[in-house]
Amino acid sequence: MKKLLCLALAAVMMLSFAACGAEETNTLKIGYTIYEPMNYMDGDKLTGFDTEFAEAVCEKLGLTPEFIEINWDTKFVTLDSKKIDCIWNGMTISDEVKANCDVSKAYVKNAQVVVMKKDVIDNYKDAESLKGLKFAAEAGSAGEAAIKDNGLDTDYSPVAAQTDALLAVMGGQADACVIDITMAKSMTAEGTSYDGLTYSIELTAEEYGIGFRKGDELTEKVNKAIDELKADGTLDALAEKYELNLAL
Repeated sequence: MKKLLCLALAAVMMLSFAACGAEETNTLKIGYTIYEPMNYMDGDKLTGFDTEFAEAVCEKLGLTPEFIEINWDTKFVTLDSKKIDCIWNGMTISDEVKANCDVSKAYVKNAQVVVMKKDVIDNYKDAESLKGLKFAAEAGSAGEAAIKDNGLDTDYSPVAAQTDALLAVMGGQADACVIDITMAKSMTAEGTSYDGLTYSIELTAEEYGIGFRKGDELTEKVNKAIDELKADGTLDALAEKYELNLAL
């Protein structure tokens, strides 16, 4: 009898721990990938627009941010498993995203652009002219979706991260890649490791949102904090600092 009682108590405790979310632990577990200028390393410190944005929201909500690097291709599985409380990493709001998680209000405007070497990019003026080229993009990304939606996937290779797509173009493994304009602008600027590349054709226009588990009350609480940060000028200052365009 005692053994059965102990087993029952253990089961209740396990369920209690499993039910704990951000508000019970006072920690918001934030899923991210390295994606400049949204989240990236400056020496040994994680920084970026989304990093600072998340920290400001957590301060409003009385939560401690815990940044957890994830595999972007399995982000929804990671969210549903409760290893993270949200996906906060320049995530494009799409039908797939809305089907898999609750999404905050849009906060940054973005586009998917074609990145190529500077000496050849002027030869291509539209999506039709790009057909037949070798493309790379991050698996599961909006860039991958743009490639497929525009019929550019005849010779397409998915890679683990947007930076890997840039490396593929630099190294000649791909003729072009499709990444977020926010990253393209930052990573191909003069003096960077990728300043031999540039971007041109916009394949899609889109907006970024933060993903939460379905039915999580955090979505509305974060939306309220976003409104407050917009009203007090914090978001405008961050957008200016990282050269982004707000969707608010």
